[in-house]
Amino acid sequence: MDELSPAYLRSLPLHAVTEVYGEPGLRRRLELELEALADTGVDRVPIDRAFALADRLHRADRRVREPVVNHLLRVTLRILCHYRIRDVDVLVAALLHDAVEDHPAELAGGSPLDPTAAALGVIARDFGTRVAAVVEAVTNPEYDPDRDKDEQYREHVADSLAASPWARVVKFSDFTDNGVGILYTTGPKVRRAAVKYGPLVPVLRELLDLPDTPLAPDVRRHVAAQFDLAESRFAAILQPTS
Repeated sequence: MDELSPAYLRSLPLHAVTEVYGEPGLRRRLELELEALADTGVDRVPIDRAFALADRLHRADRRVREPVVNHLLRVTLRILCHYRIRDVDVLVAALLHDAVEDHPAELAGGSPLDPTAAALGVIARDFGTRVAAVVEAVTNPEYDPDRDKDEQYREHVADSLAASPWARVVKFSDFTDNGVGILYTTGPKVRRAAVKYGPLVPVLRELLDLPDTPLAPDVRRHVAAQFDLAESRFAAILQPTS
């Protein structure tokens, strides 16, 4: 990877960086983007601190074919590069969007009675209440075991993100990474993801169309096209095999 020019690495699709260069490539891509961001006068220090925290919390976490850190990097890079968001709080929240859901007790520094609330309190203390609010909005709550989990998930997304425009931005990137990126997944998780995320697409379309969604018109069209692509892949996955 050392022989690559920064311009070439920055030109590659995020999943291409992942497939060819893996986590080191995504880390290098983020570093290049943050260097460019800092050149515009934006303070990158909170982003560096957030990535160090996310890296520590998720270091042992893996998806089917890759470390979870790759997902966090792509979600953040998509917001920065494709959505053209330079808001440091939003980029920090993107890096930490799974932290409270996956590692509440570790983030909170122990096992309090309510580790989720305590973990959000740590994020608010270290990164500000705005970051904590975005992370909270994209963190799944405890679900009623007597009701369908996927239905409750969709209800949570619709209700929580309707009140949080910037959380929508994080969720759109998260969904794109999971949905459009489903072709990089193997095994039972492929069908499971299609069942879970397919019915979510109309919910996300409504959220994208809200007037206060903070994305430029061309970015909205890009995100909508990604939703179309994900939806077509889900439909293909769920078609009968015979």
